[in-house]
Amino acid sequence: MRVELRDVTKSFGAVTALRRVSFTLESGERVALLGPNGSGKSTLTRSLLGMLDCRGEILLDGLSPVADRARVAPRIAYVPQIAPRLAAPVREIVAAVARLRGLTRSAIEEIAAALELDLSACAARPFRSLSGGMRQKLGIALALASRPSLLLLDEPTASLDPRARQRFFELMETLAEKPTVLLASHRLDEIRHLVTRVLVLEDGVLTYDGSSRDYLGDHAQGVIEVLVDDEEVARWLAVHGFHCTGSGWWMRTVKNGQRLDLVQDLTTHLRHAVRDLVVRDVESIRIAKHDAKKEPTP
Repeated sequence: MRVELRDVTKSFGAVTALRRVSFTLESGERVALLGPNGSGKSTLTRSLLGMLDCRGEILLDGLSPVADRARVAPRIAYVPQIAPRLAAPVREIVAAVARLRGLTRSAIEEIAAALELDLSACAARPFRSLSGGMRQKLGIALALASRPSLLLLDEPTASLDPRARQRFFELMETLAEKPTVLLASHRLDEIRHLVTRVLVLEDGVLTYDGSSRDYLGDHAQGVIEVLVDDEEVARWLAVHGFHCTGSGWWMRTVKNGQRLDLVQDLTTHLRHAVRDLVVRDVESIRIAKHDAKKEPTP
């Protein structure tokens, strides 16, 4: 599905949530939507779902998500970060979605099983009684089984364990039909595995539109932790931006592009004084915003 936004603006009273936002997603493109709280991400997502009417123009394969909602909605799937705590049993939710989307239960069960969710074992349970991870797995299974043309994801793996997260990434790579994907997330692994392009919203304004590789190179961070037991070495670490975290460990957060140079500096200057060295990624990309405000709800 081709997604086009042209000068899209949305206000709630005196608060402007989106300001003349324009971009195009080509059919099958996978794009991350980043931004601090209150930046307009939720408003943009609801607008794509046809839940809000905006100034400007939103076109999904040339159709309006509001005026042509009956034609557009069946081609969109949405996986929220936090699923609604529905009282209905799992079997009823699965049956309702299957009926609305023309799916077979087996198609949903197959994807759920790939995520290690046994639908037959939880069929009688109220959806709200499931763990957060189980609710997320079911939401993903329902969305992917529907073979959408546009897939909207809001931190889809936040509630998943590492094994299920990896299975989800594998599922996304093996989809027979390639939907256009818009991913709202700050998780480094999701951005690395799922998208090739990044959009950034700040105060409702589109401030970045470029490749995910370039963006991660500038913004993704890593942590370097060093274990030492020498006071002179500790002083060197303090001068070079490390802070003590206790028990002889010192830590510094750096941009990923700076990690190799810093590790080389450590090995050059400290040599055998380092008892242990740990280098790891920061899981989330933090986009700071001063005086962040919650997006208004209509």
